[in-house]
Amino acid sequence: MDIIATVFPFILMFVIFYFLLIRPQQKRQKKVKQMQSDLQKGDKIITIGGMHGTVFAIDEDTVVLEVDGTKLTYDRSSVRDVVSQIEA
Repeated sequence: MDIIATVFPFILMFVIFYFLLIRPQQKRQKKVKQMQSDLQKGDKIITIGGMHGTVFAIDEDTVVLEVDGTKLTYDRSSVRDVVSQIEA
């Protein structure tokens, strides 16, 4: 009985951490991966570094952005947010 009383608080803390920290983080990561995989040519995006641009071309792992007539190549994972999507 003493073992259960000793272990129960640790199990309870793990369950609380899971539902308050781990699970929401996994949901956010899944949402970001979905957004990055749904990128299309013409979408206006913001990169992790704060660069605003329009998707010019998309490769499997890279995205070519057009910013003021200049084309820049970024990793697809560096896209933080899609500001506006092109209507398909």
